[in-house]
Amino acid sequence: MTIDTSDILAALVLTLELAGVTTLVLLVIGTPLAWWLARSRSLGADVVGTLVALPLVLPPTVLGFYLLIALGPDGLGGLAGVRSLAFSFSGLVAGSVVYSLPFVVQPIRNAFEAMGERPMEVAATLRASPLDRFFTVAIPLARSGFLTGAVLGFAHTVGEFGVVLMIGGNIPGETRVLSIAIFDYVEQLRYREAHLVAGGMLVFSFLVILAMARIGRNIGTVRP
Repeated sequence: MTIDTSDILAALVLTLELAGVTTLVLLVIGTPLAWWLARSRSLGADVVGTLVALPLVLPPTVLGFYLLIALGPDGLGGLAGVRSLAFSFSGLVAGSVVYSLPFVVQPIRNAFEAMGERPMEVAATLRASPLDRFFTVAIPLARSGFLTGAVLGFAHTVGEFGVVLMIGGNIPGETRVLSIAIFDYVEQLRYREAHLVAGGMLVFSFLVILAMARIGRNIGTVRP
């Protein structure tokens, strides 16, 4: 029996598109959030930091269930006549952003905390504005955190299953990503396709971990 490569390619393209869009969104919203969490010592920051870290310990099906309700017609997706975001690519992006948020925010936050206050104080004595200090001092010094967060966010989104299944279901060409495709192939006893996709994701995961180790070592040897 031949393997239907078109079906696998469609799931692959959708998965990469989802991971790419999610990573970009996470970097945009995660950077100021990580900066605030790194510099604030308030109770509010601790509460927000705990909420951001919840996906690390919360079962994906639990998170996916509540996101499904929130994005459905009776939740945020149905407010002001907006159509439901559930079972759509936009819904997958929203769910993936929430689910992968700690994998991007935490490395960036750690990098901001590791640089300390001294670089920002020196820049302030040179009359650099807060915004200028952030973009010319903080971000370059935290480059390892950004790189780590981007790689982890992308890889984690590629490997999602529970959340995307709850929010997006299994719609070919719209919400059927690689992890869902493997589950579908196994249910249909199409083990050749399941082996091909699962093996590819195994190799991808190995390369991500190897790349993270090499990147961390190379960055660690470079002085800012």
